[in-house]
Order: sequence, then structure tokens, then C-alpha cells
Amino acid sequence: MPQKLTIQDGRKSLNEHVAFKGAELREKYGPEIGWNQLLQILQDPGCVRYPCEVAFDAARLQPGELAYPAPKGRRPEQGYIIYVHPYFALQPQRVPLVVLYQLVVVNYGEFASALDAETFGASALGITTDQYYGALCEMAGEIGGGVE
Repeated sequence: MPQKLTIQDGRKSLNEHVAFKGAELREKYGPEIGWNQLLQILQDPGCVRYPCEVAFDAARLQPGELAYPAPKGRRPEQGYIIYVHPYFALQPQRVPLVVLYQLVVVNYGEFASALDAETFGASALGITTDQYYGALCEMAGEIGGGVE
């Protein structure tokens, strides 16, 4: 009799997958991922499932939110604009931290959790999830909010 998979099995599998994909991204574009590497990553269909661009605009963000991936149209294939808080426009070295978190939503949709985003970002940057989460919290604190 085949074993039934649970939602928890699916979540665990996705988290392991995003950890692998983050490490793969780091191997290809790291060890340091800055603004220039981020722009290359956003054009790489092996890293980003749908086309993405970054816009520094808070109009689409909730108060205290660092970034938000908005679809350009009704179909994901039309791409996304990742809106990043304009506070970070003059800090391009910090933008990858915020955008990597959002790429999990772009790549895996609503099934992806905050833990998956943290796992992916940490793996891509070569740091622990606690370090990554701490960096995001610090950035959110700078704009007057918590991590969304």
C-alpha cells in the first residue's frame, strides 16, 4: 500500500528544494551577491521562473513592508515587478537580501512560506536563516516596520 503524503511532507520537500536552489544560485553567482549579480539572476530562467524587474516605489507596499512582487498581468508568464522600498535605492548592496526573499513567491506561488523564503535567501547568501532573518528585521526597522 503506497504511503500517503501529508501537507507537512510537501512543505518539508519544498523547503529542502528551495535550500538546494539557493545553494545552486550561490554557486553560480556568488560568493558575494550584489546589485550586478542580482540583475543577472533576475534574467536567468534557471533561477527565476518568470521575468522580473525591480522598481523602487513604496506605493504598492504596505506600511513597514520591504518589498512586494506584483504580477504585470493576469498570467505569471507576463512577469513581475518587485517593488522595493525606495529607502534602499541608494543601498544597492542590500537590495539582494530583500529581492531574494520575494523570488520564492515568484517561483513557487502562495504555497511557499516565510520559512521557505528565509531558507532560500540564506542559502543563496551563504548565511544561516537566523542571520538572514535578523538582517531583514534590521532593514524593516529602518523603515519603521516589521518583516512582512
